Amino acid sequence: MLKGLCRFTGVVALVCSTFSSALRADNSTQVYTGTLGKTPIVLEVNPDTGDGRYFYQKYRKDLVLSGTKEGEMLVLEEGDETQPHPSMRLQPTPDGWSGEWTNAEGKVLKVELQQAKLAPVPADTLPYLVQLHDKWPYEYLRLLGLKLKQGQTENFMGYTLQWWSEPQSKIQLFEVVSGYSGQARERINQQLMARLWRGVTGYFECANDYTATNYDQLSQPMWMTTSVMSTVISTDSYCGGSLSDQDNEALNFDAKTGNALTLEDVLWVGQGKPLHFERNYYQDDSSQAWSDYRTEEWTPWLLAQLLRLYPYEMTAKPETEDNDCRYNSEDPWSYPGWYFTEKGIKLAPSYMHSAAACRNTGWSVLPYSLIKQHPGGVTLQLP
Repeated sequence: MLKGLCRFTGVVALVCSTFSSALRADNSTQVYTGTLGKTPIVLEVNPDTGDGRYFYQKYRKDLVLSGTKEGEMLVLEEGDETQPHPSMRLQPTPDGWSGEWTNAEGKVLKVELQQAKLAPVPADTLPYLVQLHDKWPYEYLRLLGLKLKQGQTENFMGYTLQWWSEPQSKIQLFEVVSGYSGQARERINQQLMARLWRGVTGYFECANDYTATNYDQLSQPMWMTTSVMSTVISTDSYCGGSLSDQDNEALNFDAKTGNALTLEDVLWVGQGKPLHFERNYYQDDSSQAWSDYRTEEWTPWLLAQLLRLYPYEMTAKPETEDNDCRYNSEDPWSYPGWYFTEKGIKLAPSYMHSAAACRNTGWSVLPYSLIKQHPGGVTLQLP
């Protein structure tokens, strides 16, 4: 029986309830639960093309599927074409699929799949898990049954933090347990725990039985005051392909309200009233306005400030560097990462993963004295 996910102080608990209707992951893929042999699996597939993936509930790691249709039969090939691999031949049933799985050695196991049905989530479920339940049932089922382990308590800049980790993936992040108002703390912690579970999902999506993979994540609080808070999540991953990747993601909060902050909330150099674009990022008019602002107003202004503040670092040095980062070009600075520090906002330029080393700039800080001259849309008490 499938069970709902509910979060209590960093632990995912299981709750039995009545089932909802069968689930679609999106407009093209369907999610099924069932068995391969006697082993429980969860499978997501586009029944028209056969493209999809599945995982054994015990291991939770993706196995990629590619497929074809032979009449009503769905033929799914597992893995890539570089080595012999298992396949499934499935016939439709009133509630799913039935057929056989065969590996390269000729071993045959029966496959029985039914459309996934999930229990309604309890009222106090973490909002991120509610979103998975409603929109991405495959990922919700992957996390089903996982529990977070309570770790150490830390004092950072006068605020008490409680660390949590997921043992299988070793992904960890903290909650704030003292120092802010109850409402702000709840909002901040919901977003921190959502990011922890996103990291767990990323770990399992990266894992692959056919290729050596690596997914390491480190979380670090960077700055906490009565007004603002920043933490950085650094991910070092190799999920197949020719190159590994390094990524630093910052979470920035208004400590008074617990709301997430965008760069425009803090710093605005455009005309008129500051706008909060990312809140409506999936609306075409909003995303276009955001893109126009970043390329036409923000980036030229930022380049001018960085060239004035850091002329040596911003000067191209192709004669001394085999792979010059060209910090004086516009592209890296249109959509930088950022977080609060003691002296100002630290900006991290954006580069493709093939030039990930260029993201590591220790110098690119905009001082608070400059930021206060161009306040964003949220009133903040900055140093």
